[in-house]
Amino acid sequence: MKTRIAVISSAEFFERIDSVASSINDIELDSYIYQDPQQAPSLIRHLKPCDIVFFSGSLPYYFSKKEREQLPVPTLYLAQDELTISSSLLAAIYHKQVSLERISMDLFDSAIVKNVLASVDIETIPKYVIDYEEMLHTDKFNLQEIISFHQNLWEKGKIDLAITSIHAVYDQLVVHGIPSMRTSDPKIALIRGLKESKSLAMYKKSQSSQVAVGYISTKLQENEIQNLIEAIARAIHASIQQISPSSYSLYSTRGDIEGLMEQDILLQYFTGFPGVSIGFGFGSTIMEADKNALVALRFAEKEAKECCMFILTNDKKLLGPYPREKKQQRLVNDHPQLLQIAQKAKISPANLSKLIQFGKERQTHHFTAADLSEYLQVSRRTTERIIKKLADHGYIRIIGEEMTYQQGRPRAVYILNLPIYQ
Repeated sequence: MKTRIAVISSAEFFERIDSVASSINDIELDSYIYQDPQQAPSLIRHLKPCDIVFFSGSLPYYFSKKEREQLPVPTLYLAQDELTISSSLLAAIYHKQVSLERISMDLFDSAIVKNVLASVDIETIPKYVIDYEEMLHTDKFNLQEIISFHQNLWEKGKIDLAITSIHAVYDQLVVHGIPSMRTSDPKIALIRGLKESKSLAMYKKSQSSQVAVGYISTKLQENEIQNLIEAIARAIHASIQQISPSSYSLYSTRGDIEGLMEQDILLQYFTGFPGVSIGFGFGSTIMEADKNALVALRFAEKEAKECCMFILTNDKKLLGPYPREKKQQRLVNDHPQLLQIAQKAKISPANLSKLIQFGKERQTHHFTAADLSEYLQVSRRTTERIIKKLADHGYIRIIGEEMTYQQGRPRAVYILNLPIYQ
């Protein structure tokens, strides 16, 4: 079966990428053409069924953030890289006969130019380079600002050529009579982009077809929850099996579960139903998914006061507790360094995973035992035992004290000394 790729791009880009598509087996391209990259969000609303959406660059990709996050299929964009920039500069110097000092450029990340020239020991760099990465991240992108950047330099006689990575900018520069050229993605970059799209689409398909088993336990009466269970089963195309008057099992697919989770719909069914515990497990087989679902359910049942759901994937990533938080922790240690830490400090892989996630999520590096206790959802005594075990081996250090009240003992302030990005 062919992988269907929806391409959101300018007409010129689609013409080039379509010309290399025949070199990749079993793909089919659908074009969605814009005149301006800011039109990309509206194109997403008219997508036909596809396996992946491929954007021609960072601009249409970032402009479509809200819309693409609602898509049930993965998305990817062709990033500017050293190969694209080096090819463009070589073409400018050879064909246009201009020097680097007399070129203006706009790029997603201007550091790429420095990397290209440094790699071939060229100390001269273009004086006039503007990047728009920060504009995109702060939602202050202005196409006219980039056009004016090139136009002002040309009118002041400071450049002989403008190189732009934005098709709409190129069109405007041509209208103003400014010598211009577009950065051109080499054929190999286009082929690589299509291959990555196909691989990502196939990977997501294989994941979506994984078995999903769910367990629901509740203190509610059977007649109070029967309609609710049936509504959930219809939403995720699941079959139901009642285990007891207060517990049920569901059988579905990972794709159906993730589809509703991405839209934050699944847990809306449980609004007004406190004391419902839900555990879903993913796996390559029903047996694997079933085991993971039971583990996820045990975590959910610890949150007995409110509706709660955990999901345990086949690679032992525990997601939840939904809807309160969307944390992720690993219940298995497969990294040699982390495994060594867990063994030396004699703490569980689950707690080590939580500690690493704690370190990643905090705005500041320092913390107190109270901060960690709240995050781990365990008693203060348990937290202090974990801290002591890690401190004994140098994985946590005391860096100061915090006095929050006029009376009482000051609280120790700690810093993690763990490889949290492993």
